[in-house]
Amino acid sequence: MVSIKWLSHAGWLIKFKDSTVVIDPYLNNNPKAVVKPVDLKGIDYVIVTHDHFDHMGDSIEIVKNNHAKFVSIFETGQAAQKAGIPEGNVVGMNIGSDLIDLGKIKVAFTPAVHSGNEHGVIIQADGHTIYHAGDTALFTDMKLIKQLYHPDIAMLPIGGFFTMSPREAAMAAKYIGAKKVLPMHYNTFPPIVQDAKKFAKMVKGSKVIIFESGEEKNL
Repeated sequence: MVSIKWLSHAGWLIKFKDSTVVIDPYLNNNPKAVVKPVDLKGIDYVIVTHDHFDHMGDSIEIVKNNHAKFVSIFETGQAAQKAGIPEGNVVGMNIGSDLIDLGKIKVAFTPAVHSGNEHGVIIQADGHTIYHAGDTALFTDMKLIKQLYHPDIAMLPIGGFFTMSPREAAMAAKYIGAKKVLPMHYNTFPPIVQDAKKFAKMVKGSKVIIFESGEEKNL
């Protein structure tokens, strides 16, 4: 069992047995966020999927507050160092590296179709494999994510306009084949307003679990 809290937008707090991970924490200037960076304690890793403001967000503050590891693609890691994160606390990886052992978790980066040094993330710990798609369009090589990593939980954007729409995300869920699908990146701004319940009805073969902002569930 893993504890997962939706920080709203594309942000998640994941609590494994021996580690706590934050992904894409966009909080301070987020109209939907009910959690603030100061509320996040005991964070071991902060993973950023690309360098857009709504994903880089408050990652630097959280890393500094918790002496955490900043994990992202190489160029985004360089930006973190320029922002004051010590080199030893930055893990600047790249796509296609397979699973890298970071000590308490294993991480791999996958392709994403977007902009901003973009990538998706695979996280493995405690027998769970979680796929966070980042911001992405639909692409057929998502089938390879299933073949390579067999994620049991997939976090997929459904907002459209900047990322997959609900219809496209439903097809992505089919390609990935995770038992549980968590919609994200919707309803933060007017261009990405969507009905997650309608998305859930489109998905076949996976259980869609809808979170409210700040809600935590054991999965």
